Parts: sequence; structure tokens; C-alpha cells
Amino acid sequence: MVCSALRRVAHMHVYLVRKASSVSKGHHHHHQALGSRPAASEFAARGAPGSVVELLGKSYPQDDYSNLSQKVLSRVGRNLHNQQHHPLWLIKERVKEHFYKQYVGRFGTPMFSVYDDLSPVVTTWQNFDSLLIPPDHPSRKKGDNYYLNGNHMLRAHTSAHQWDLLHAGLDAFLVVGDVYRRDQIDSQHYPVFHQLEGVRLFSKHELFAGIKDGESLQLFEQSSRSAYKQETHTMEATKLIEFDLKQTLIRLVTHIFGDGLDIRWVDCYFPFTHPSYEMEINFHGEWLEVLGCGVMEQQLVNSAGAQDRIGWAFGLGLERLAMILYDIPDIRLFWSEDERFLKQFRVSDINQKVKFQPLSKYPAVINDISFWLPSENYTENDFYDLVRTVGGDLVEKVDLIDKFEHPKTHKTSHCYRITYRHMERTLSQREVRHIHQAVQEAAVQLLGVEGRF
Repeated sequence: MVCSALRRVAHMHVYLVRKASSVSKGHHHHHQALGSRPAASEFAARGAPGSVVELLGKSYPQDDYSNLSQKVLSRVGRNLHNQQHHPLWLIKERVKEHFYKQYVGRFGTPMFSVYDDLSPVVTTWQNFDSLLIPPDHPSRKKGDNYYLNGNHMLRAHTSAHQWDLLHAGLDAFLVVGDVYRRDQIDSQHYPVFHQLEGVRLFSKHELFAGIKDGESLQLFEQSSRSAYKQETHTMEATKLIEFDLKQTLIRLVTHIFGDGLDIRWVDCYFPFTHPSYEMEINFHGEWLEVLGCGVMEQQLVNSAGAQDRIGWAFGLGLERLAMILYDIPDIRLFWSEDERFLKQFRVSDINQKVKFQPLSKYPAVINDISFWLPSENYTENDFYDLVRTVGGDLVEKVDLIDKFEHPKTHKTSHCYRITYRHMERTLSQREVRHIHQAVQEAAVQLLGVEGRF
């Protein structure tokens, strides 16, 4: 539920990934972390008619939408947020503890139920249509999502479960899970990350309880939509929901980061909430976006069978919070199995302060790659996905450093700078040459580019 995620993809073209028949297999290298030269089957879109992909005990027929790489498939089921003493688990447990203590039901039981083990495989209806995301919205593009086929995908946000849980009759819940998006490569972005989603619905009685003359107030009216409210909500109901939402989230981030936080709210847009906001906190003198939230679209609430209620929703990224709170500099570290990383988070109390002590920073090896783009069906995320598949977590970042258009042919070339850095040892030039050559070969065979190597 983050604005930039929905805006980010607006400029991209839909890409139909080409199926390659083969890639130069090369010889196996002695470092398994690097892998051998990847076969074509390790890249995106083995969309051959009749083929299937097996995932979490189910089979999914492939079609021309299929674009899952083995690199991403290998992350499904890792569930870092459920791995005890992992930094993402610590954040999740702190949020859970806060909601369990702060919000107690009539019988002394927690008001919010928690779902942290829902399958990341969802239908496109769950991920998009249930949330009122239009058919032509850029966030649906194949270049930005991981599709098993035209009907199933790896969820791009935990909001994909909202409708189902509302439809089941729940009115206060948290959902935590791994989410998947094709994206750029740098220290802040990874194709798999983790979100925590919160939803709460209110009946007329619950919302207006304790308000002077509350029995005379209404949740709903027929009016017009404005920047401040939906057409079916009264201004009183909207203001009370908005106040409850913001107070809930201020208490949450204060619980996580401590008292004295400087907080500001930024107006925002999501298809499934209105009005919508992003919360930013001032941390060490820098304004950082930490979550998105808003008043739930009544059309969504109604369609799930809760026509007599009004609600709010929020979503936050666990990696984002953990990187800020624990001073973790690189998102790849969350996938590390290095004991020097993991042991720093084995604390007896989940609220104990931890400041990450960096592992030795090993030297980077930098290589550039230039190629002519195919005449159509190319997006940068296709190249980034390919680099991740070949180079794995040895790739620290990829920067587009130059573009050139040939004056006569009008063909366009891109030059990318790839920074390789192992987080646990020094990389040899030979290893990097091996990977870099595999990237070049794969780009030619799988993306249809013309080399300028």
C-alpha cells in the first residue's frame, strides 16, 4: 500500500517475455553461490504450452504471461517474517505485541487477529480487481509483477487478502507476508520483500460511542466525492475514522521508534482507499516514508458483505522499518545466513535495542555492459530480473549510466554499470568475469538485444 509502488510503473511498456530455446551452459564454477552459467529454464517465462510450474504443492499451467525466474521461485516459502529472531520477525512480533496489548475485545481477547502464513500465490482478481484497481492500471503490467500464468501470480502486496478476510466476517486483522515485484537493483530494492497490513471496520455504534449526541449521527449519505471524503460517507464519519487511523499509527510508530518522534502526513492516492495518506517520520534529520494508509473505499467494503460498516486500512514494509530501526544498510542482508549477521538479533526481549554492526565491507568489482535494445517489448525490469538470476545476491546495484540513439538507424543503446560485491568475502576478478559473460550471453539470447560488448 505504498503510493510510489503504484506510480513507479506508469512509464513502462507491457513486455511479453520471449522464450529462449537455450543459453550457453558453460562450465560449472566451484562456487555454488555463483552458480553455473544459467540454462534458459532458469530465466523468465518458460511459457511453453502444456508445461507447468510446481509451487507449494500445486501445479500451474504455463502460458505467455508466465515470467517467474528460478531465483524468485527459490525465495517462495522462506518466510523470513516467521523465522525466529530474524530482524523481520522481530519487527512483526513488536507490531503484534502492540496491537494485542492496546486493542482488547469485550472478553479480554485480542481484537485483531493475525494472519502470517497465507500462501503468496493469489489470483489476479485478488491482487487487483478485488481492490478496485482498473484493468488498464500500470501496476498490473507484466514488467512489474511475477505471473505464474494469466490467472495466478505471486502477490504484489498483502492487500490481496483484504477482500477474502472481510468476506469471511472479520472486522479487525493484521496480515503479514512476503510480496513480489520486479524492480530496479540497489541497496533498497529486492524482488521479494515483506509487508504488514492492518484493517479495522466500525459499526455506527462503535464509531460514535462516547461522542456527544452520537446517536443522531450517521455513517452514510448520498453526496458527492471530494478531496476530503467519499460520496457515500458523512463528513463526521470520515473525520472520526481518519482520526482513529492516525492515532493508531502514531501509537504504533512511537512504540517501535520511541517517544519524541517528528511525524508528518502527506496526501496520497491509492485505488482502494480515499482519502489516503503516507506517514513520514524525521529520523536522524531525514524525512522517511514508513507506511501508507487511508479510509477504505466503501465499494470494496460493500462488495465483501460489510455494507453497514466503514473502515480504515494501512500497509507498511518490514524491511523499511528494520533498515531504519536497526541501521541495516543493504536489503540483501535480510537473506543472509551468515552467523555474524543473524546472531546480532538473538535478543531475549523483542523490544531490546539493536544496532547492527556491519560485517566487513569487501571491495566492489565494477563492470559495464552496453547493448542495442530490441525494437519492441523491452523494459528495464526484464534486464534487472535477468541480472539477478545470473548474478544472484552478488549484484549490489545496477545503474543505467548512458543512452545513445544512432542518428541514422535511430536504434537505441543502453550502457549499464553493474556493481558486484560479496557480503561475506572478497570476489575474484575471474569469478566476476564468469558472471558478467553469462549476463551478456543471456541478454542476447533471452531479451533479444544486440551486443556492443
